[in-house]
Amino acid sequence: MGPLGNIPLVIISVLLSVTAIIDACSNGGCKQLLEECSSTADCAAGLLCGSCPTRFDEGRCIRSNFTDQFKLLDGVRALMLDTYDFEDDIWLCHSFEGECNDFTAFSPAIDTLKEVEVFLAANPSEIVTLILEDYVESPNGLTKVFNASGLMKYWFPVSNMPQNGQDWPLVKDMVANNRRLIVFTTERKKQESEGIAYQWNYMVENMYGDDGMNSGSCPNRAESATLNDKTKPLVLVNYYKSVPIMKSSCEDNSPELLNMLQTCYGAAGNRWANFVAVDFYKRSDGRGAFQAVDRLNGKLLCGCNDVNECTPGSLTTCNPLEPIHNSKMAVSALK
Repeated sequence: MGPLGNIPLVIISVLLSVTAIIDACSNGGCKQLLEECSSTADCAAGLLCGSCPTRFDEGRCIRSNFTDQFKLLDGVRALMLDTYDFEDDIWLCHSFEGECNDFTAFSPAIDTLKEVEVFLAANPSEIVTLILEDYVESPNGLTKVFNASGLMKYWFPVSNMPQNGQDWPLVKDMVANNRRLIVFTTERKKQESEGIAYQWNYMVENMYGDDGMNSGSCPNRAESATLNDKTKPLVLVNYYKSVPIMKSSCEDNSPELLNMLQTCYGAAGNRWANFVAVDFYKRSDGRGAFQAVDRLNGKLLCGCNDVNECTPGSLTTCNPLEPIHNSKMAVSALK
C-alpha cells in the first residue's frame, strides 16, 4: 500500500444526507456550473438546478456532491445521531429538553445500526464514526443496542484512542485489525461505564447557531475546551443559524462558510476542521458546502486548496505544504 494508505485517521463531517442519484441530461446540451436551467435534468452530472434569491432568482446549475475522496484512499465515513429512551427502547430522535416525543421520533436506533453493520460487512476497508448526542438513561441501554446490532465485532476500544493530542492509529492498521467503528458520546460517565468514548475528551467545537456565525470570530461552545487546545485532536465547526431558514442558507453555504473555516483554522491553533455542520447542505450560490469539503480534504490530505490537487498526476497538483505521508485524512459524513 502506498503512502496514502499510511496516513493517520482523522474524520471530517459535513451535515449531509445521502445525495440522490439524478438522471443527468443526455442530449449533448448539458448545462455547466452556474449556467441557467429549468430543471435538474438540464444540468451535467454532479449538478442540480437551484436558485439563491439573495444572489440570483433564476434557476442555475449548482454543485450537488463532493469529490469522492474514497477513490484516492481507504474510506472513512461519519454519522451524527441523537439517541433517546423512547417506548421502552433506544430511538433516534431530534427533540428538546432531553425527551423524545411521538412527533419528534424518527426510528428505533437498531434499524440504523443494522444498516451500518451491513455496510461495514460489505465494505471491509471502510471505517465508520458515530457521534452520539446522547440522552439515553436506561442502564447499559446503548451497549445493549450495539450488541443487538452486531456492531461490537468492529468496535474500536477507548483504550486504543490517542491521548493528549497524539495521532490516531493508521487507517491500514485499523482495517487489518477490523477495528472499524469509532463511537463518541456526549455523556462523560459512559466512557467509564460502557466503554464509549466521551466526545469532549477528543474534540473541540465552536459555538452553534447564530453565535457561531459572527464574521472573524470562532469561540468555543460551553461544553468544549478552547479551540486551540491541542490535547484534543479533532475540530468540529458549526455554521448554521439558530432557526433554520432555507432561503438564506444558500448564502450561508457559500463564500461565508469558507471564510468561517479559515477563521476557525486560526482559532484552533492553525488546525483545519475535521467536522463541519451546516443546514440545507444542497443550498448554495454555486459550489457551496461541497466546495468546503473539497477544500478541507485538500488541506488535511496534502496541504492543497482542493482534494483533487492531491491526486498523483493531477494537472492542478499544487506544491504541498507538507509531505503527503505526514498529512491527515479527511472525509465527509451524514447526519
